[in-house]
Amino acid sequence: MSRIIKTIEIEGNSAVAMFDTGALYTYMRSSLAQDAPRIKMPTPPIVAIGGRTLEIQELRFIRGKIEGLDFVTDAVPIDELGKVDGYDLDVLIGARTMEQWEIKLDLKTGTLDLEGLRRREFTEFCNQILGWFNIKF
Repeated sequence: MSRIIKTIEIEGNSAVAMFDTGALYTYMRSSLAQDAPRIKMPTPPIVAIGGRTLEIQELRFIRGKIEGLDFVTDAVPIDELGKVDGYDLDVLIGARTMEQWEIKLDLKTGTLDLEGLRRREFTEFCNQILGWFNIKF
């Protein structure tokens, strides 16, 4: 097994990113997108990351590129993500972002399957789920 670490782009800046299916949120160094739109969390969740706990006060909405393919996501700003395999991390791409854009990891080869980002067509099941709860629009 391997970790997948890639150089991507966040808000026009080069950034070292690790793709982590074990993390729910996407995290980024605060200084990477200081001017990105943000929203305060009404009830801040508490998460454990890098051996410490963090109260998520806000999310930032960011634009990025992976291998030249555009994506948008929300991210938790954090002062420092630390070092992994000799790389100082700028971004940790979490499961919600990977699921949203259908980014798949191949840990044997250490590569990303970006077919979802390339295709840019997604199936939503919202109406079916709302029907289960007898909710109508």
